[in-house]
Amino acid sequence: MLVHVGFSADPDDAFMFWGLASGTVDRRGFEFEPVVADIQTLNEWSLEGRLEVTAMSAATYPRVHERYALLPHGASFGSGYGPVVVAREKLSLDELRNEEIVVPGKLTTAFLVLQMALGGEFPSAFCRSTRSLDEVASGRARVGLIIHEGQLTYADVGVQKCLDLGEWWLLETGLPLPLGVNTIRRDLGDAMPTISAILRESIDAALSNRVQALEYALGFGRGLDDVRGDRFIEMYVNDLTLDYGDEGRQAVRELLERAHAGIQVEWVE
Repeated sequence: MLVHVGFSADPDDAFMFWGLASGTVDRRGFEFEPVVADIQTLNEWSLEGRLEVTAMSAATYPRVHERYALLPHGASFGSGYGPVVVAREKLSLDELRNEEIVVPGKLTTAFLVLQMALGGEFPSAFCRSTRSLDEVASGRARVGLIIHEGQLTYADVGVQKCLDLGEWWLLETGLPLPLGVNTIRRDLGDAMPTISAILRESIDAALSNRVQALEYALGFGRGLDDVRGDRFIEMYVNDLTLDYGDEGRQAVRELLERAHAGIQVEWVE
């Protein structure tokens, strides 16, 4: 069986796929083909059910929960850190409410949580996540919502952090912020638990072979050096990535309750 695995072009997602990419993990007769795209595209594809396994924003999951089940691993949590709002000068929350903010997609968790932090809708413009930091640094945009490795590099281009959504969420809830989740299409039926186990083993293999997996992952890092690449992976591939646990599951439920999703959240066991 061919299984397309969608993940974003970022080092943490690539790191988790290393076990399969390197042939370290027993595939049990399955063929796994990576499909790499930005997170907004993956979110849009999930609405169509295009991929058998895919990363998506936690905020998108309520739209597709009848078609996809949550895998119990592979999620990205920000524990007191997360997407950041940046500008060329420091702006307060009140000031941000009146600014047009460049965002990486309206299906992203970052966009959803920024709405929560600002108390509702705000002026926004879409920009692929790979370009949003450049838009602010160049002056083409005044304010941007930065995800992925831009969280570590924004100071290099002379912009300032106005708001860290992971910090805001932690103060609001006392929980880590669930950003991305890995999901599997329900029509895979009885194969779902086996595929889930293989993907979990891929994460385990990367953590056990960190140097080799990091080298592979940095090919997706858009300019991160070894130190920052390792730091980024450390931020988003951790105990909660291996298994949500009670805290991670509570965080997902809290996010979706606040988003008024009204769905029963379940994981592949």
